[in-house]
Amino acid sequence: MATLVDSNVILDVLTVDPKWSEWSGAALERVADGDRLLLNAVIYAEVSIRFSRIEDLEDALPAALIEREAIPFEAAFLAGKAFASYRKRGGARASTLPDFFIGAHAAVAGHRLLTRDPARYRTYFPGVALISPTHG
Repeated sequence: MATLVDSNVILDVLTVDPKWSEWSGAALERVADGDRLLLNAVIYAEVSIRFSRIEDLEDALPAALIEREAIPFEAAFLAGKAFASYRKRGGARASTLPDFFIGAHAAVAGHRLLTRDPARYRTYFPGVALISPTHG
């Protein structure tokens, strides 16, 4: 099995977030014991904001520990549809598309998703198995 790791979990660990780093670190360790850990280009981009050099980012996220996987075009289509539904339901313009790419990628590829912010994923991608503070 494979688990896509949301950027918030990675950033919690890298920044030693006072509220979430303990939960996120423990969840990553638990999931890594039995699953392949994955990230996609969107997650990579979100995490990259904390780094000035790509070499430092690569050192922080070694491919041997967290694999890279391309977002399928079917997931991009699903992300667009989910985002359109979100907007029709009154979703704020301030909310961007990245979470929809991440959720759609997990949905289309059949991956679990490790996140500490499950609300949007639960609403728009109900078939995705979530690992979150409220889902174990």
